[in-house]
Amino acid sequence: MKVLIGGAIAAVLGLIGLGIWWKPFLDILAGGIPIILLLGGALAIYVGYDEMKDQMKSKEEEKTNAMDLDAAKEELQKAKAEAEKYKAELEKAKAADKAEPGKANAPKEK
Repeated sequence: MKVLIGGAIAAVLGLIGLGIWWKPFLDILAGGIPIILLLGGALAIYVGYDEMKDQMKSKEEEKTNAMDLDAAKEELQKAKAEAEKYKAELEKAKAADKAEPGKANAPKEK
């Protein structure tokens, strides 16, 4: 409750002071606007530059990721080809075992 009353008193005093010192208030406001614009512009330039750097970095990362993806695809194709080769060899071995069943279980000679 004390804060509410204090806030109301401060607002009334602020309105009275603004009415009494209107001309000096406008002088201060006129002097402050260029400074605010200058600082705001500098901040916008900095934020824009930082955003541009981030975009360039993300494009480089996308390129790198695309290259890594292509390399992984090539490795996958090589692995698939090798797996197919081993499947064919296994099928050949199975066919040979069916053709000559006794030879597969016989002990090897030195």
